[in-house]
Amino acid sequence: MTDLRAEIEQAADGVRRRTRVRPTIGIILGTGLGDFADALRVDAVVPYGEIPGFPASTVEGHAGELHLGTLADRPVAVMKGRAHYYEGYSMRQVAFPVRVLAALGCGTLVITSACGAMNPNMPPGSIVVTTDHINLMADNPLIGANDDALGPRFPDMSEPYARALVALAEAAALELRVPLQRAVFAAVTGPNLETAAEYRFLRWIGADVVGMSLVPETIAAVHGGQRVLALNVVTDACLPDDLHPVDIPEILAIAGRAAPVLIRLVTETVRRLDDAKPDGRTGR
Repeated sequence: MTDLRAEIEQAADGVRRRTRVRPTIGIILGTGLGDFADALRVDAVVPYGEIPGFPASTVEGHAGELHLGTLADRPVAVMKGRAHYYEGYSMRQVAFPVRVLAALGCGTLVITSACGAMNPNMPPGSIVVTTDHINLMADNPLIGANDDALGPRFPDMSEPYARALVALAEAAALELRVPLQRAVFAAVTGPNLETAAEYRFLRWIGADVVGMSLVPETIAAVHGGQRVLALNVVTDACLPDDLHPVDIPEILAIAGRAAPVLIRLVTETVRRLDDAKPDGRTGR
């Protein structure tokens, strides 16, 4: 057993000892979206500092707790906050919680995050579903020796975000009357926000939104065989010809206002998971 796999098992065992829940769905909550955990029927709350190897989050709006319970009668593990590359963690550390969720039995991973939008049709407050990404972080959690027990050396990325789950989320959004657009997500390191020229470049290469997370987690999840659904809240407009200084409290406020809608959407999507078909259709 490699050191990484041993560390993953040690962390997973530490979580199992704290709860009767055996989660099949993992959910990662992004900036300003921590109230999502309040929608759960909680069996246990485990601070990240009490899970061996788990990186602590130092960012405002990230509580740093793993909540285990049920959502829509499904056993789930909800990460209330995440670690970011810009906090000084390695990519391996950033991806480690995803590995632990997989070891706990989470075959499906729902990732949420706040993001900025270069696409003028996605104003602040919009909820978008990621269908593809562009990794501009100049690093990758899979660099280094590969443990074949965790995943293949060269994982395929032709479908990083499961089309069946995207279709399921869109069907749920339609029923809930929640506007939901598809988006290509560009991942950057941060922590500074981008210049007008950089936003113009990101839009030119095909990105709709930009953020400082999501992609390392997705890469690790796909490597480990998990299905990924990513839902993002647009918290600021990144229009290069009409750029204004970012107000962090306002970003948190926008994410907070969008949180109830996102909770409803994720809950309904989780409820429908048995209806997901491999070809992207739903059973409804």
